[in-house]
Amino acid sequence: MGMKFNRKLPIPKLIKELYPLSDKVAAIKAERDEQIKAIFRGEDKRFILIIGPCSADREDAVLDYTSRLAKVQDKVKDKIFIIPRIYTGKPRTTGEGYKGMVHQPDPSSSKENMLDGIVAVRRLHTRAIEETGLVCADEMLYPENYRYLSDLLSYNAIGARSVEDQQHRLTASGIDTPVGMKNPTAGDYSVMLNSILAAQSPHMFIYRGWEVETDGNPYAHAILRGFTNKHGESMPNYHYEDLNLVYEMYQSKNLKNQTVIVDCNHANSGKKYLEQIRIAKEVLYSKRHNEGLNSFIKGLMIESYIEDGAQKIGEGVYGKSITDPCLGWDKSEKLIYEIADVL
Repeated sequence: MGMKFNRKLPIPKLIKELYPLSDKVAAIKAERDEQIKAIFRGEDKRFILIIGPCSADREDAVLDYTSRLAKVQDKVKDKIFIIPRIYTGKPRTTGEGYKGMVHQPDPSSSKENMLDGIVAVRRLHTRAIEETGLVCADEMLYPENYRYLSDLLSYNAIGARSVEDQQHRLTASGIDTPVGMKNPTAGDYSVMLNSILAAQSPHMFIYRGWEVETDGNPYAHAILRGFTNKHGESMPNYHYEDLNLVYEMYQSKNLKNQTVIVDCNHANSGKKYLEQIRIAKEVLYSKRHNEGLNSFIKGLMIESYIEDGAQKIGEGVYGKSITDPCLGWDKSEKLIYEIADVL
């Protein structure tokens, strides 16, 4: 047999009992979840900003970064709703490299420890809410792992490599908070929109050995992250024409709570992290220029950390990405205030 079964991991219920939600954390999450949903319904006109490291690599730096965001949130709370990116799983195109905290709670060690990783991830998300008052986003890289964090996450993203996967779509249909569906790496908008339609629809399927039934998630929506052409070149899809096309396609499918979030990094920037500043401003201009797009474009996603750029694992620079390069804190803080000024 091709699989070696090492040990059976604790069920999500036992992990949740190890790091349970306090009444304080549960109350913060319930209140902010309702605010996020109101934004997606168009009842709250604030702009969503999903911002944070490409991957959450170490607890101390991520919590430091998130606490800085909380201070900025207080100053822009009338215009911007900040959701910290705490991405604890890292998709790998070739399967090599750092796979995220859920696999490697200690990124300096190549040894993978799934049990310690699950515990570390739950502890990090719990502390982030408790210590900053902000609720967080993570990528649903493995649908079966979602249950370990289902009571903590307020936003889930489904990545470009996963958006065509049936299990991701069906799992998203049973989540009661927003799920962002990225366009696939090949860039086909119809794939992304079909994924949103599937997530917004009710389903019955097998999940973690259970027969489950879902009502559909009306807050499933699009994330534009750029794409890669047949020559392997990064191609953007944040321009006015792209946004207008996706808006028209959305209208034709009559999807609920019509929303697009623009990812300012990845193929949109060609992973040139400083370009995120210019891209964010261009998207905001498109939003102001067209009444339909103004209500359709509800947020941005930005990769940001304490230090500019990226480093190799083992270099040990505090608050600097060990995966894709990120915008440093000083530039990020300035950009948040600039976004607030034009909203």
